[in-house]
Amino acid sequence: MEQICVVTTVVDARSVADVLAAAAVAGRLAACAQVGGQVDSTYWWQSAIQTTAEWSVQFKTAPDRVDALVDQLRASHPYEVPEILVTRVESGNPDYAAWVHDHTRP
Repeated sequence: MEQICVVTTVVDARSVADVLAAAAVAGRLAACAQVGGQVDSTYWWQSAIQTTAEWSVQFKTAPDRVDALVDQLRASHPYEVPEILVTRVESGNPDYAAWVHDHTRP
């Protein structure tokens, strides 16, 4: 099985999620990006518990493109301390893994 990576982040507006998704795909840092529906997040921030509506974005990328994608997300993310999670997974479909690899080439 071939490995791919899923990079996940959350933002506070659907429009911001759409911009991050489009920029990553246009820049060939991700083969695709999926914007998920609204979720309410509860967390500590500035010594208080906050609850905020957020939208998640999952980026599918090749292992050798993860660092560049993370760098772009950190540079363009509106949060002071963005959540950027990287999960390495085995693709159950080698054709999909090849598609991800092919569409993340500059």
